[in-house]
Amino acid sequence: MTKPHDKLRGWAAARKAILSTLRFTSLRLRLVLVFALVALTAAVSASGIAYWLNREAVLTRAQDAALNDFQQEMQNRAGALPARPTQEELQHAAGQMAASGQHFSVLLIAEDEDGDTIAGNSGLGTFTLSDVPKSLRDAVNEKQPLTEGNKYEYHLYWQRIVDDGTPYLVGGATMIGGGPTGYMLKSLEPEAKDLNSLAWSLGIATGLALIGSALLAQAAATTVLKPVHRLGVAARRLGEGKLDTRLRVSGTDELADLSRTFNRTAEALEQRVAEMSAREEASRRFVADMSHELRTPLTAITAVTEVLEEELDAETGSVDPMIEPAVRLVVSETRRLGDLVENLMEVTRFDAGTARLVLDDVDIADQITACIDARAWLDAVELDAERGIVARLDPRRLDVILANLIGNALKHGGSPVRVSVRTEGADGGIVAIEVRDHGPGIPEDVLPHVFDRFYKASASRPRSEGSGLGLSIAQENAHIHGGEITAANSPEGGAVFTFRVPRDASGVAERERELEQGDGSSGGSQKSDGGER
Repeated sequence: MTKPHDKLRGWAAARKAILSTLRFTSLRLRLVLVFALVALTAAVSASGIAYWLNREAVLTRAQDAALNDFQQEMQNRAGALPARPTQEELQHAAGQMAASGQHFSVLLIAEDEDGDTIAGNSGLGTFTLSDVPKSLRDAVNEKQPLTEGNKYEYHLYWQRIVDDGTPYLVGGATMIGGGPTGYMLKSLEPEAKDLNSLAWSLGIATGLALIGSALLAQAAATTVLKPVHRLGVAARRLGEGKLDTRLRVSGTDELADLSRTFNRTAEALEQRVAEMSAREEASRRFVADMSHELRTPLTAITAVTEVLEEELDAETGSVDPMIEPAVRLVVSETRRLGDLVENLMEVTRFDAGTARLVLDDVDIADQITACIDARAWLDAVELDAERGIVARLDPRRLDVILANLIGNALKHGGSPVRVSVRTEGADGGIVAIEVRDHGPGIPEDVLPHVFDRFYKASASRPRSEGSGLGLSIAQENAHIHGGEITAANSPEGGAVFTFRVPRDASGVAERERELEQGDGSSGGSQKSDGGER
């Protein structure tokens, strides 16, 4: 059966993988977008400049050719007309002028012998004076004063217009010394079609450049991100404890330098961790050996102190009253030393990963009652627990947890101590045992350290009865069950310790066995520091 915390770990791992993938994809996407944006900007700028230059060149060439031809025709054809031509002469001259290679329409305006204004049109009325912008007519008919910089009274003027979406070039000039005024109208539609074709070509070229830049960006991103991805995978493996992880290095670029730096860092970290592990193992072995060596003389000392204690309690009073306080001190300190040695032995088993669960079905209320009764705490402890809440736990380790929590509350809190039991979770799969005292509570600066080893809240009592390992051992026993102990202050006053544990620790024990069989390790408990309040 899958436990809730297993599902949570699975979801966390999946979320981590998804976020890693999104980060990788977004970096690739950013690189592609930057490449594409730069290429698009460059292509559009180049295409725009090329189009503008070609447009001006095409229009200027067509315009200059048409105006030069019109000016030449005005001199040759219109200049040969009499000062007051007839309608037929004006019409004939306009037709001859329009027959030039530039294919423009011609409109000639003059006065006949009667002083009436007449017009000659090469296009049989399709090009009239109304087609000429007024500003252009005024400029053509305006007589300029003669100066050193201006040797002619009249000049050739031109203007580009658009009529029904078709571009035209309109030009006009008046004969110097008398004669008709001529206007020409040339369609620039062929040039406009050429420019449209050029614009389409430049647009297609821009699109191809954008596609090419995207492909190039993809290739560049792959080239850059592959080493980065490998570095990320290696860093994750290193974080998982696989300190022999190394990267294959090739090349002399910055990424290769980064890979070499990673390899040097991983090698230094592996050496440092190996040294620390060796020192930790030596320290753990020293504590274990010291504890074992202390047990033999401590056993003898304990036997002697038991005899002395019996003499103290005997009615004969054989112990000198002058040395009675010293004897009682030796007895109490010997017991304290014995408890310390046992606690150190238990801690070394947790650190070495050799602690194992011996599971049995336990009625929580009965177990708490037995723990309180065995230590003569019945009068000082209030129990609020329904019978019938059965959990599959290690009875000995549960007793250690309860004894430490209740004893700690009695010693450092205030009576009465209340122990309550409840189930939590949708299916009642969690047992919560709450131990609350009525003392002053735990100072806020002490709360984060109550489970630290050898930690004592008051430096003024370094020789208190506790060893500073009780709550640490209780927390270790909670962890090996897959549970947790938390400490807090009650709003009504006093400290509250809450022990939460799955009702069935079989899954935890099974995973520990699988882990041991899978990698040959003897790991069992989750390490944690602890201490005494």
